[in-house]
Amino acid sequence: MAGASLLTLLDDIAMLLDDVAVLSKVAAKKTAGVLGDDLAVNAEQLSGGILADRELPVVWAVFKGSMLNKAILVPIALLLSYFLPSLIMPLLMLGGAYLCYEGFEKVWHNFTEKTAVEQHKAHLREALQDPNIDLAAFEKDKIKGAIRTDFILSAEIIIIALGTIADKEITTQVSVLSFVAILMTMGVYGLVAGIVKIDDGGLALIKEKSTSLWGSFKRALGRFMIGFAPKLMKFLAVAGTVAMWLVGGSLITHGIHAMHVYIESATVFMSKVAIIGEILAVITPLTIDLAIGFILGGLLVLIEHFFTKLTKVSKT
Repeated sequence: MAGASLLTLLDDIAMLLDDVAVLSKVAAKKTAGVLGDDLAVNAEQLSGGILADRELPVVWAVFKGSMLNKAILVPIALLLSYFLPSLIMPLLMLGGAYLCYEGFEKVWHNFTEKTAVEQHKAHLREALQDPNIDLAAFEKDKIKGAIRTDFILSAEIIIIALGTIADKEITTQVSVLSFVAILMTMGVYGLVAGIVKIDDGGLALIKEKSTSLWGSFKRALGRFMIGFAPKLMKFLAVAGTVAMWLVGGSLITHGIHAMHVYIESATVFMSKVAIIGEILAVITPLTIDLAIGFILGGLLVLIEHFFTKLTKVSKT
């Protein structure tokens, strides 16, 4: 009897682990859009204004802060799922709207305040050359800012992941959310650490003194890495913004039943097109989600700017 109970327990554990693996894959796919932005934002924040030999310690400090963020957020999400499950979809839609806003606001800021952004970067470079600057305090501020940003993005990741497993048992929810939180944090900050050190790796290769073919190859690779690093950052910024509109738009459309039905109907209709039907069936929902995310983000930014100007006028 004891042996049978043990086998039953092992079978239950195996089934649970199998469910966790499958659901974790689903949750990871759902949160991929936010991760693109998470990676771009953190790499951008931690690559500027920090001495080369302090970049990895700073990334490590933010990684620990991110783990603490998720240690706070996961229990809150589980309590929410257990006691107030009806709030999950509204929170998902609210998070989606915020993603749409954040993506559009980033583009709006870069276009409308380009001069101010460049002046800020120039001021930062000048400040770092000042021998009187407190680099420890500057580094601490960088870490605090990155952890605050991570908290917002982590909340979005946890809520989105929770939305995929809200109807599962509590043990499965705990396992999936914990797995996703740890995996995503390690993945994001592992990549961030690699990204911020690409240029340093390139510089090290360029210093190769050997005149052999291998030495020439290492110097060429080093030059490529130095040129590639800023292009990678720009690509991540663009990809992250598009991903925010896609994920945000998807969360909005899934929360509105009529819109969800319309997208499914449009997808079925496009799938019947000769030759390219399968491709159109994949592109159609993505295009609609992207368009909705972009339009909603634009509307939210315009509303914000309208009320900002209205507030300034009322104060004068």
